Amino acid sequence: MLFDLARNLVAMKKLSAVFVLAIMVGMTAGAQDAGYQISGFREDITIPLNHRCMGILPTKSKQIDDPLEAHGFVLTGMQKPVVIVALDWCEVRNGAYDQWREAIADTVGTDRERVMLSCLHQHDAPVTDSGAQKYLDQVGLANELYDTDFHQDCIDRVTAAIKQAMTAATPVTHLGLGQARVQRVASSRRVVDPDGQVKFNRYSQSGRDPFLANAPDGEIDPFLKTISFWNGDRPLVALHAYATHPMSYYGRGGVSADFVGIARRRFQLAHPGVKQIYVSGCSGDVTAGKYNDGAPATRGVLGERVYAGMVAAWNQTTRHAVERFEFRSAELEIPFHEGQGFRRDSLQATLLNKNATIDKRILAAMGLSSLDRIAAGQKIDLPCLDLGPAQIVLFPGEAFVGYQLMAQQLRPDSFVMSIGYGECWPGYIPTQKAFDEGFGHSWRWSARGSEANIRKTLTQVLNVKSNGKE
Repeated sequence: MLFDLARNLVAMKKLSAVFVLAIMVGMTAGAQDAGYQISGFREDITIPLNHRCMGILPTKSKQIDDPLEAHGFVLTGMQKPVVIVALDWCEVRNGAYDQWREAIADTVGTDRERVMLSCLHQHDAPVTDSGAQKYLDQVGLANELYDTDFHQDCIDRVTAAIKQAMTAATPVTHLGLGQARVQRVASSRRVVDPDGQVKFNRYSQSGRDPFLANAPDGEIDPFLKTISFWNGDRPLVALHAYATHPMSYYGRGGVSADFVGIARRRFQLAHPGVKQIYVSGCSGDVTAGKYNDGAPATRGVLGERVYAGMVAAWNQTTRHAVERFEFRSAELEIPFHEGQGFRRDSLQATLLNKNATIDKRILAAMGLSSLDRIAAGQKIDLPCLDLGPAQIVLFPGEAFVGYQLMAQQLRPDSFVMSIGYGECWPGYIPTQKAFDEGFGHSWRWSARGSEANIRKTLTQVLNVKSNGKE
């Protein structure tokens, strides 16, 4: 039934892409001059058929099971606006990440580091990296990673939706904070075999394996957090965050926002006057593997469980009068992969090798694009939107859940929401413990030393020192 609800929502694409908050709360002549204001937006960003998914999946898109969407809000009233954008895409990297941020920043009149863009990381969805695609173009693989014209069209349509939404900006007087446990969804990739050997092999569909299904949840963050923005007693926008890979099954050619998209859409139907946004937390090492057997029907089951977490977090929300919002950002350096195969000459050799598999050549192009960025001296922005009693922090790549827990430990006095999958070129970003335990994967471009750099930068943007927590 839940999955059918999601399918029925495809018909809703005829509705306006802009969520006009003023319909519910009403606009007045003085509203535009009142303190902090918010405007929510959505836009369709579904990939065309025969488009590659997850960057390297061999089966390209064959059908649209349900649409991919961009959701977000613009918050004004600070020195410059801050934008939070959540894409139902797998990853956006390097030059493509800057394309999105710069276009949105130009639209709202802000700086690109104040555009907190993330992907939800569904796998039946695209990976975009303009530098990588240029390398692929040079060897006759035009649009092999992604369709560049479609990508630009998505940026244009999303920025148009943002511009229109801002004409209906609504005052924000209160902040809502709520959280609740999500039952039987998240589990750690990390498991300990009977012989005591640590492995990171509990993937998204591991529930079919009795040992992996019965192993403990491991290190996760069990809470779904909801931050909402209110005008008096009227809710305007709700931002939900939960740390898990958002895949039930994938790679079969059916494009989908998967079970987190189902949960978001159902909650939107239940609260039509409140703009609903979902973001994935730091979940590089967290999947639904323990609780997911990969059967199509399980997608709806997982969606129901996340939805139940949203309901519980919403019901437990407490409101706080808005005092002061602030924005901080610092540059973060992630060291590049130490392996011989990640050296520039090795990557170039793979890219030029016509006998290499297409996935290897794409991965090589992505690595070269990241090396170009590093050589140009461009670090990763680690931004934080400080709402007073709560902070929203955007992490790069597939940061492990340990970083999300670290952020909470650094500010135990506050309500810290972590978002993962910002600038995604590092791929997996393991903790030092995971490095020590031998975590390895072809989707890792980061290296040891990442944790120390993240802790230092996170301490800065969370304003830990000034709060007496260092």
